[in-house]
Amino acid sequence: MTTVTLSIASREAVTSRFLRAASGHPEGHFISFAKPSLLFGTLTAKRWDLLAAMQGAGPLAASDLACRVGREVKGVQADLRALLNAGIVEKTPDGEFVFPYDALHVDFSLRAA
Repeated sequence: MTTVTLSIASREAVTSRFLRAASGHPEGHFISFAKPSLLFGTLTAKRWDLLAAMQGAGPLAASDLACRVGREVKGVQADLRALLNAGIVEKTPDGEFVFPYDALHVDFSLRAA
């Protein structure tokens, strides 16, 4: 099972994870955001719904995905662009969209300063 973890991490933490992976230590699949507002600005409720509809479905056209979630195609296309820009979904050569992971995990903590 391939899981992608969305996290809030500093540049130093991302670099450290990269260096461990480059030296042969499996780190898994991560997409990191510098601060919570960037994560939550990208992973909105409607985009979360898109990802849930895409899980295990294989490549889908934006219009098919819009039907699955009961939304207008234009709004779904805008959300897919945001998810694509963040690296959470991929676009196939045929122009369809795919969530290339089996699972999505969100990992963050809120701590006192």
